[in-house]
Amino acid sequence: MISPTVEDYLKAVYKLQIGKEKVTTSAIAERLNLSNASVTSMIKKLSRQKFVKHISYRGVVLTENGEKEAINVIRRHRLVELFLKEILKLDWDKVHDEAERLEHYISDEILDTIDRILDYPNTDPHGDPIPNKNGDFGSFPQNNSLDDVNVGETVIISCVSDREPKKLQFMLKLGLLPGVSITIRNRTPFDGDMDIKVGKSECHLPVAVAKSIFVTQGDEKLKGENIKH
Repeated sequence: MISPTVEDYLKAVYKLQIGKEKVTTSAIAERLNLSNASVTSMIKKLSRQKFVKHISYRGVVLTENGEKEAINVIRRHRLVELFLKEILKLDWDKVHDEAERLEHYISDEILDTIDRILDYPNTDPHGDPIPNKNGDFGSFPQNNSLDDVNVGETVIISCVSDREPKKLQFMLKLGLLPGVSITIRNRTPFDGDMDIKVGKSECHLPVAVAKSIFVTQGDEKLKGENIKH
C-alpha cells in the first residue's frame, strides 16, 4: 500500500508537470504548504522507490510507475467529489476538501461501484476530466484562463479551480459553472477586473476570480479541461 503522504506528493508533481518546463522542490513545497527541507527529504525517498527521478533542466519528474499512481489517486479524488455532490448533495465548494481526505482510503471495488452509479462520468463537479480505469483522460480542447480573454469575445467555461471555497461560492452565486457561456463586455484599466454577460445578466468579475476560471472558445465542442489544478 502507498501511504497518503506519498500519494499527495505524486499527485502534486503530476499537476505541476503540466505546462511547466521544470518542477522544482520549492514549487512542490509551495503546492503542499511544506518546507523545502521536508520536500527534499521526501523526494529522495520517492527516488529510491522509483516513483520520481531528477532530470537536468526539468527537475523532479515522475517515472512511469509514479505517473500511474498519481493518475489513480486523481481518478479516486474526482469520482469521490462527484459522488459527494450528486449523490450526497454536498455543496460544490465543500467536496474538494472532503475528497482530499477520502481519496486515500477508497478501495478499487468501491470506486468501481461509484463509477457505475454515476454512469461513468467524464468530468467532476468543477469540470476537471476523470480518467478511466486505464488512466486515459480522453480528448479535451485547449483551455485558457478567463483573464486572457479579450473584450468582445464569447467563451464557454470548461472548468474552475477547486482550491478556494470562497471563490467557488462567489462563482456559484453568479452562475459561473462549467458549460456556461460568457461574453466579455469590458475590462477595467490597470487592475484587469472585467464586466461580463452571463445569460441575460451582467456582472462585475474581479481579476482574481477570472484567473481561477478556465474556458474554451464558444465555437468549440466542450468536453472538459486540462488537468492543471
